[in-house]
Amino acid sequence: MSVLNWGILGAAKFAREHMGRAIHAAEGARLAALATSSAEKAKPFKAFAPDLQIHDSYEALLADPMIDVVYIPLPNTLHVDWTKKALAAGKHVLTEKPIAMKAAEIDGLIAARDAAGRFATEAYMIVHHHQWQLTRRWIDEGRIGELRHADVAFSFNNPDPGNIRNKPETGGGSIPDIGVYAYSCVRYAARAEPGTLRAVIERENGVDVFAQVTGEMNGAQGRFSYAAMTSTRLHPRQEVVFQGSEGLIRLTCPFNANVFDQAEVTLYRKGEPDLVQRFPGVNQYVLQVESFVRHVTEGADYPWTLEDARGTQAMIDKVYASEL
Repeated sequence: MSVLNWGILGAAKFAREHMGRAIHAAEGARLAALATSSAEKAKPFKAFAPDLQIHDSYEALLADPMIDVVYIPLPNTLHVDWTKKALAAGKHVLTEKPIAMKAAEIDGLIAARDAAGRFATEAYMIVHHHQWQLTRRWIDEGRIGELRHADVAFSFNNPDPGNIRNKPETGGGSIPDIGVYAYSCVRYAARAEPGTLRAVIERENGVDVFAQVTGEMNGAQGRFSYAAMTSTRLHPRQEVVFQGSEGLIRLTCPFNANVFDQAEVTLYRKGEPDLVQRFPGVNQYVLQVESFVRHVTEGADYPWTLEDARGTQAMIDKVYASEL
């Protein structure tokens, strides 16, 4: 595997705690540069990547000829502009979700990607995790018979008004932050797109803090009912269930593997657990980086494209439009 040099735009907490370390640990990747004007914010990164080059501006990092890939964990509302700037600078780009605030914005990203001849996509890490690949395969194989219903719950309690997730000007809210998981995971696993949706949304200070979405999805096996709850004001919870005519698949740590809990998928048939798969120690962020590197250097398949991201953003747009 060829080695790609990665640079990060901004010293975000998530980059410091997860993605920076994942890039550093991934085979075929080298964390080479960080753009931040704060020497203090750079210190934790240099603690695990001592040779890290520090640029005092985003523009300086994009101009660095040694950087092959740019990872963008900036506030949601900045994702589109800086993805385009990174592509124009000749870099491959991995941008945090949601990569845009409206589906139509992703059309411009697709055009910019194609014009630059570089790879750009959204950092939707769960599709790289074995538990989701297994779930998709079980549904494809008919292990639960005909898929009839899917429901998702994802919540945590974040009442801090100063937190970026609670600021409308930076694209905050439970739907942009975690709705992308609650909606995308079903699209991915069941190869499905939304039909009719109905949403009940509660807001505080201009951002949604609770959303209950119900409706129908149209998948590879036909139409099935769907329900999803996201909240940034409830006790932490993560669960996804796919219920079929002959069985059920339950994921008890579907999104934050090894952080919320250990990833575990259970297949139920005849009312009892038929098969349990656990994935201790699997780091989905490292897998995401390694998959990105293989795609760029070897042409290997990559499971999440800008077109996939556009489908999820279109569903998010539809959720907002379907508010009761």
